[in-house]
Amino acid sequence: MSAPESRAEGSAQGSAQGSAQGSIEGLLRELAPQVLGAVTRRSGDFAAAEDAVQQALIAAAERWPSDGVPEDPRAWLVRVASRRVIDHVRAEAARRRREELVVSLVPAEDQLALAAGEDDGSDDSLVLLFLCCHPVLSPASAIALTLRAVGGLTTAEIARGFLVPEATMAQRISRAKQSIKASGVPFELPAAAHWGERLVAVLHVLYLMFNEGYTSSGPALMRVDLSEEALRLVRMLHRLVPDDGEVMGLLALMRLTDARREARTGPAGELIPLDEQDRGRWDRAAIDEGVALVTAALSRGSVGAYQLQAAIAAVHDEAPSAEATDWPQILALYGLLLQRSDNPMVALNQAIATAMVRGPAAGLDRLDALARDARLAEHHRLDAVRGHLLERAGDREAAQRHYRRAAERTTSVPERDYLRMKAARLDGER
Repeated sequence: MSAPESRAEGSAQGSAQGSAQGSIEGLLRELAPQVLGAVTRRSGDFAAAEDAVQQALIAAAERWPSDGVPEDPRAWLVRVASRRVIDHVRAEAARRRREELVVSLVPAEDQLALAAGEDDGSDDSLVLLFLCCHPVLSPASAIALTLRAVGGLTTAEIARGFLVPEATMAQRISRAKQSIKASGVPFELPAAAHWGERLVAVLHVLYLMFNEGYTSSGPALMRVDLSEEALRLVRMLHRLVPDDGEVMGLLALMRLTDARREARTGPAGELIPLDEQDRGRWDRAAIDEGVALVTAALSRGSVGAYQLQAAIAAVHDEAPSAEATDWPQILALYGLLLQRSDNPMVALNQAIATAMVRGPAAGLDRLDALARDARLAEHHRLDAVRGHLLERAGDREAAQRHYRRAAERTTSVPERDYLRMKAARLDGER
């Protein structure tokens, strides 16, 4: 075999190995919340189950590339994680006996051993979701814990989403786990009478999970697995409560937003902004479903924040071109949304809509007020939007400066590259 052929074969083998490794990583991300739900249901100990599942995932990541993926990978992970929990229970039992805190303990095997066929392979993700959003937790802690346990986000990713230091978020998640354990709450869906108090937090968690997947803070623009998992869970919720307007609104919002996914990146993974996207690549079936959902939700009378956001997304998706977008309607919808939500990102989007309707100077005035909001003052999007509006106003030097500052602040590599490109283009035009 010649040297070029040898190099080509080696390259092909490396590519195949990389593809297989990526496939395994994707499978593990998909199975993680399902396995955690199953092991929590068995053991009744959320914290111990999470630790055990993490160990099982590590074992799978080490062994499956060489041994091959098991015929039933979910069952393999559940089995390995359950053994880890048994070991944990045994260790705890021994420690308690040594300290003479109890007279006797039920053997760990009796606590966790399952009758043949007891694990029916059902998906406990939704039960796990409601467990993480239990009223014993503050809303912020419930959201953080769910993003960690169900969404699979790292503590650093969650901290960036909440605009808090990573250490603060780690403490919050740790306290949430302790509260869940101390509460003794059973691993089951809440009774219908208690759904209202938990559903608000559950929807907000899924909203954040989808957003992190749709605009990732990592090297790729999107984490499709995360946004698809959020979509899957919202569909499960919709089947359970088909008449809830905000569940319908969130599902509509996700479908209308995800419909643009294929057009958001170029051949090299580079970011393509909404006004430059090829609308022929948008998923028309997803748009039709989203429009039907939001129309049905709005007809129910009580209008919530997710329904309004879905309505805004529908206006964008139904416009045949960027120039034909009904910006006055979008501006009006953002006004209604701000009445229901003190969210700085909503206010930032309203500033963009203001600029599209009344001119860049009006939008810049809105940004000056937002810059005094501590939640947004250091966020890269404030600089990115300011750069865009300054460019439209003709102040290219100032626009370039803000594009560069935004590029320095973002944690998304595609966004950083796009902002640098915008700054470089303005430099070349001067």
